[in-house]
Amino acid sequence: QVQLVESGGGLVQAGGSLRLSCAASGRTFSSYAMGWFRQAPGKEREFVAAISWNGGYTHYSDSVKGRFFVSRDNAKSTVYLQMNSLKPEDTAVYYCAAKKDYSGSYYPNQYDYWGQGTQVTVSS
Repeated sequence: QVQLVESGGGLVQAGGSLRLSCAASGRTFSSYAMGWFRQAPGKEREFVAAISWNGGYTHYSDSVKGRFFVSRDNAKSTVYLQMNSLKPEDTAVYYCAAKKDYSGSYYPNQYDYWGQGTQVTVSS
């Protein structure tokens, strides 16, 4: 069992930055690839970024590539999402998820555990 708790969301102006954190419980964090997803009102949950269990491989959605950066600290059982050059269309609830495998996935249904989400609002 893995419990995930996101933090770091908030209100920011367009062009600003935020760093989201996702703290995991349990001693097997390094056995999980981690993903970040987001869901805006009235829209489906969409993939944002993922990182392999050792941090050696990352991938991003086209909409955030070059602006968002995912990283992890296995000693702290935490994964991060650094979000730069934020746009109003980045407004959503952001979720982290754990997948018991080397690499992450674009597909939410391939993840085993989810956090409760943290709201990110970008004003224009």
